[in-house]
Amino acid sequence: MKETINIYCDESCHLQNDNESSMALGAIYCPSAKKDEIFLRISEIKRKHKLFPKYVKDKKQNRPVYEIKWNKVSKNKLAFYKELIDFFFDDDDLSFRVLVVPEKKKIDYKAYGHTHDTFYYKMYFSMLKVILNPEYAHNIFIDIKDTKSREKVHKLEKVLRNDKYDFSKEIIKKVQQVRSHEIELVQLADLFTGAVSYVNRGLNTSNAKMELIEYIKHRSRYSLLKSTLIKEKKFNIFLSEHSNLNINQ
Repeated sequence: MKETINIYCDESCHLQNDNESSMALGAIYCPSAKKDEIFLRISEIKRKHKLFPKYVKDKKQNRPVYEIKWNKVSKNKLAFYKELIDFFFDDDDLSFRVLVVPEKKKIDYKAYGHTHDTFYYKMYFSMLKVILNPEYAHNIFIDIKDTKSREKVHKLEKVLRNDKYDFSKEIIKKVQQVRSHEIELVQLADLFTGAVSYVNRGLNTSNAKMELIEYIKHRSRYSLLKSTLIKEKKFNIFLSEHSNLNINQ
């Protein structure tokens, strides 16, 4: 039986008319057999910083479960987020890949025979195809973003299976919608995808976010502004080019 890899995906600025300069699609992945151990460790880090992971939620006092999100990064949470980043880089079972589409407003979809939706699937496919390995089985979990999420998931599942000739569902076991507040590794994907998106949009309005970006740069040894080698396994970055929508990386 094939070993199973779980892939947890998130998106940043993926909508066509959100007035953002670029979009990013990212994924954290790990062996399925290690996920419970990883979830427990993230919950322990939350508990250490008094952020109430779900399994110690105090119903009597109605204290909310804390969701890891790039948009929640603040000065008083920096120690927590830095410990999460250290956990990711120190754990050999965790990997991350992100695809960035810079200056998305300048893309002429019609010139390449695309709509924004077909372009979206092509980008998601390009982000995931480097992770997918025929020697393994894969579960893909995608954060619910909007009312079209279910349709997008079914379409993506079909595209991925057709590419791998995986009609028996041995390589891609499932592509499933999830809610990010329930899945810690979707939350971690949000953190890293948001950070890479932020720096590639040229933003610097938050001192806390800039400090965390510098910490990610330090731990990854990458600028976050350039593509890494395709073989980079731990922290893989790909910046697409407008001149070639048929991305090969």
